[in-house]
Amino acid sequence: MVNNSKSNRSDGGSIRKSYRDKNIVVVGLGKTGLALARFFRSIEARVTVSDSDIADNLGPRLSEAKELGCNVEVGGHTRETFTGADLVVLSPGVPDDLEVLREARSRGIPVIGELEVAAKLVSVPIIAVTGTNGKTTTTELICAIMEREGKRFFKGGNIGTPLIEFVMNKQNVEYVVLEVSSFQLDTAPGFHPHISVVLNITEDHLDRYLTLEEYRQSKISIFKNQDTEDYAIINADDPLLPKDFGITAHTLLFSKENPKAHAFLDKRQEIIVCKGDFYKSGEGKVGEKGAVFNFRNTKLVGVHNLENMLAAALVAFSCGIAPRAIQETINNFPGLPHRLQFVREWKKVKFYNDSKATNVGAVVKALESFSGPVVLLAGGREKGGSYDSLIPLVKEKVRALILFGESRRHIADHLGDLTNTWLVENLEEAVRVATSICKPGDVVLLSPACASFDQYRNYEERGKHFESLVRSL
Repeated sequence: MVNNSKSNRSDGGSIRKSYRDKNIVVVGLGKTGLALARFFRSIEARVTVSDSDIADNLGPRLSEAKELGCNVEVGGHTRETFTGADLVVLSPGVPDDLEVLREARSRGIPVIGELEVAAKLVSVPIIAVTGTNGKTTTTELICAIMEREGKRFFKGGNIGTPLIEFVMNKQNVEYVVLEVSSFQLDTAPGFHPHISVVLNITEDHLDRYLTLEEYRQSKISIFKNQDTEDYAIINADDPLLPKDFGITAHTLLFSKENPKAHAFLDKRQEIIVCKGDFYKSGEGKVGEKGAVFNFRNTKLVGVHNLENMLAAALVAFSCGIAPRAIQETINNFPGLPHRLQFVREWKKVKFYNDSKATNVGAVVKALESFSGPVVLLAGGREKGGSYDSLIPLVKEKVRALILFGESRRHIADHLGDLTNTWLVENLEEAVRVATSICKPGDVVLLSPACASFDQYRNYEERGKHFESLVRSL
């Protein structure tokens, strides 16, 4: 069970002192970049903020950075700024292969990310969740369980509040719960979570990683600094997550079907069973059969959410949280927007918004969640993955495929011969075609398998547009 007194990180005061009077370059002036600037200025470091965007697009963040006493360069990154730094810190999402970063590294200048800076200043146990799909939902489930148990926690990382803000605010908590992306792990070589969770690995971000194996190595690097007092929670069903990493941490497995896992789904009874001698609480030790949870009243849709709940339950058990809080969360957790979100029923046809499905693996999970005929709306900006894993599901379940956006012709080349297929310019046309061909009992599913940036600012905007189109029918 988690030891809340456990802290193997360096002394926070000495770390802060080590930054004083250093030339620190913060790359990116978004929410996290500005928080980093505030932190480093608060400990008397000399800070330069460098952003590739133009001044007009940075708005009040640019003004605040100047008021903090930072040097600011916008519209690009200059070589001199980076070669004169003592340390370069990247905001999440900033590519770590920029030419100025390569130049800095060649001169021995450390280039790290916000997670590397902030995590070393956290003295309570860190729970870190990563994976291609399901990170946000699982992070929210863990926090919902903790809230029901009355635990004090901070939630952030790749969602919500940057961890460096938590460090500055000195919030009194028992746990830090983080969603962590592969980009963050790439620039956090010393990151040491007490509980690490890897949900799954499927093709994603292959526009940034050269190979799937390179992306996989990024994800599983979350385990590398853990020791025998830590926990590594892993999806036993994922073929890209073999269990022979040489992980030092105590490994806990979850599975939809394998009863030898620490948490598994009994399909006959539709329940989760968590077991093992790793769990203790004020209620006493849970024995071999553990605790049983039913899903009769859950609001969550989709087989992938069963996996997310299995992982969250293992985290909760590792923290000594009572089964009651887990069952109450199963019963009451509403799910998150744009993730297999039910929109409405119209003429006996159900519409679902799965705009967050920006890769093929997420669409696979979505299609596996429905038994009836599906009218699938897909398309957008591709991220470099293969569509092969969709072939059997499209053949089996997709009555009609409506492709829109930048990638529509390329997807049609791979899947268009498997079912009735329409190619349209945009989502509005896709919904129009869907409503003209759907039949009672169908599911109309927006699950794009692509990013949204060809026509929208983000997947949220795309999902909201879909919802407005459906609600106006």
